[in-house]
Amino acid sequence: MNFEQARSNMIEQQVRTWDVLDSRVLDVMRSVPREDFAPARHRKLAFSDLRIPLGHDQVMMKRFEQGRCLQSLALDGGERVLEVGTGSGFLTACLAALGAQVTSLEIIEALAEQAQKSLAAASVEGVEVRHADVLETGFDPGAFDAVVVTASVPAVPERFAEWLKPGGRLFIVRGRSPAMEALLLTRTESGRLSEESLFDTDLPRLIGSEDAPRFEF
Repeated sequence: MNFEQARSNMIEQQVRTWDVLDSRVLDVMRSVPREDFAPARHRKLAFSDLRIPLGHDQVMMKRFEQGRCLQSLALDGGERVLEVGTGSGFLTACLAALGAQVTSLEIIEALAEQAQKSLAAASVEGVEVRHADVLETGFDPGAFDAVVVTASVPAVPERFAEWLKPGGRLFIVRGRSPAMEALLLTRTESGRLSEESLFDTDLPRLIGSEDAPRFEF
């Protein structure tokens, strides 16, 4: 398989067509070898228009979803970013390539270990991967310029917003399957959150944030 041609096709036919037009984001998605972060058995699917299974009921987001996520954060370099859900490590590598200092939490130990290996093999710097549950982890208020959540939630946990600096951005997917919404929440100087809808999607639940039971009468 010609991975370079597949990568070029991915950018032009799958990512750009979903309004990912930021040149820095496109350059990063060209330069970070997505196929090296996909599970070996799915390596040839790295540039297909699919969510790639990672095992443990987790997936790699589609390329356009990752592109829209990166574009929405508008990283200039030097930002401190919290990633909730390391997964394959591909988005982690892209965040680092955009100049962020990334703390990435992964609740599934096997995924955390594999992501660390993939990031090391790709010589990615500026990343710390922790095997941890974000819902049991504490950070200081205003600790991050951006927070990225790669799984869905029924409602946005308050702590994620509290960890943002004024002007900080939170990418998160909210809703119930099959109709979920990717959002960009921005913390204003007054501490309030502004909300922008980005696109419709459907991602696995953030472990520990399952929906409350629904009662039938």
